[in-house]
This record gives sequence, C-alpha cells and structure tokens, in this order.
Amino acid sequence: MRLIILSGLSGSGKSVALRMLEDLGYYCVDNLPAGLLEDFARATLLDGDPAYARMAVGIDARNRPEDIAAVPQAVARLRNKKVDCEIVFLQTEDSVLIKRYNESHRPHPLAGEDRSLPEAIRAERELLGPLADHADLILDTSRTSVHQLRELVRARIQREARAQLSLLFQSFGYRNGLPGDSDFVFDARGLPNPYWEPELRLLSGKDAAVAAFLQKSPQVQAFLRDLIAFLESWIPRFEDSNRQYLTVSIGCTGGYHRSVYLVEELAAHFRSAGREVLVRHNELK
Repeated sequence: MRLIILSGLSGSGKSVALRMLEDLGYYCVDNLPAGLLEDFARATLLDGDPAYARMAVGIDARNRPEDIAAVPQAVARLRNKKVDCEIVFLQTEDSVLIKRYNESHRPHPLAGEDRSLPEAIRAERELLGPLADHADLILDTSRTSVHQLRELVRARIQREARAQLSLLFQSFGYRNGLPGDSDFVFDARGLPNPYWEPELRLLSGKDAAVAAFLQKSPQVQAFLRDLIAFLESWIPRFEDSNRQYLTVSIGCTGGYHRSVYLVEELAAHFRSAGREVLVRHNELK
C-alpha cells in the first residue's frame, strides 16, 4: 500500500505532477480536504481493494490551517498501519510564481482585494509550512519545464520496491540562486574556472576538453575527493534514519563548467558503488 500526499505552492506544477502519477498507474484525487485524509485512506488503501493499492492525493491551500497542521500526525498514524506514506512538496521561487501568474492571468487562490499577489504567496508559504517542514521530498520547479517536471516526478517518485535511498546530484549557477530542494549544497566557485579559457568558454563540464582541464587541477581533484569522502560517510546515516531521498547540489558561478563536471564525476562514482543515482543540470538546456 502506497500513498503519496502531493502539495506545494499554487503555480508550482502540482496538477502536472498529479497527472504524471496518474499516468504511472496511481489512483489520484485532487483537492482532498486535509481533515479527511485518514478517513479516505481507511475507505480505500486500508480496505484491501487492489484498485487502491497505489494512491496519490493533492492537498492545497484551500484548507483550514488546523487541518493542514494535523497532516504530519495523520501520516505518522498511517505509517503505523503499514501504509507506505510520503509527503512530496513542490516549491518555486517567488519571482517565478509572480511571472507565471502574470502570464496566465489566473487569480491566486489566496489573493483578493485586500491582499496582493506577493502577499498571497507569502501567506500560502506560511499556511503550507507544516507540509513543507515534514516533506519526505521537496522538488524545486523554478527552472523546470512541464516535460522536465513530468520526468522528475517519474524518476524520483515512481518505484515498485526501492531498497535504498534515491540520490540526486544537481548542478546550478549561483547567479540564478540556490535550488530550493537541496539537502547538501557545495560551493565550487573557488576552483579554477574553465570559463577564462577562450576555447572552453562555450563548452560545458560534460565536454571532454573541460573535463581534461579540471582533471589536471590538484585543487579540483582534492575537492572531489573530499566530497566523495563526506558523502560516503553521511549517506549511510541518512539511510539509517529511513530517508528515501537525498539531493546534493553543486554550484559554480554560471552552472556550466565546474559544477557540471563535479556532478558527473560524483554520479559516476556512486553508480559504480551500486547506488541509485539521478543527475540534473539546472542551467544546461
């Protein structure tokens, strides 16, 4: 029995994510009143009907604050009844949400005559705080297209029987801000930068010439060894606490060279160790 509770900010892509789960074979219900979560689970998942073996429910800001605040406790009780229950939260930067609403001309559910769009977004963040704070997985959709979000949902959430933690390595550029779904963030801006080599400037860390440049740097290789040692020490501790997801973000100035190279190297190392590894490069098109 598996239950995905999908929540997040309005405009962050919850409908896209829920439709993807439906395509993956989940029985999906959107806008479920949060106060009915346990009753709903009893009538479906706990009833033993195989049609409800995998469920996904959407919970949004159109709920009473006290009902949203009670969801983490309801999840704990469902887990005690052997339901594989997870909270997945979609978050997006305020500036991106404002742009999306301005382009779609749709009203924010918490906006009104006495509340502007930025105020409505802040109010929604506060209202959904208990779900974000207890989320098993946070997905930052600030830089994802609809197709990228669908693939991210498939890769990170879909599984039959995951025996180990799902490890995502992602690169990003500090000039565009930190990804909001990071568990660990490492700063590679102090390393030699291929950008200043004219023949490498238009390439990325996935290109052999850039990789060769960085492989020759003792600083880069020492940084990589330290990252591997740190993660090899701490990943088992996350698994010991029953974490199912871990997101490691590596940033450099633009997100094209150093961070991309390091992510590719980390992914290759941990794949060779038998880890379940995903890769995401936020700034590469």
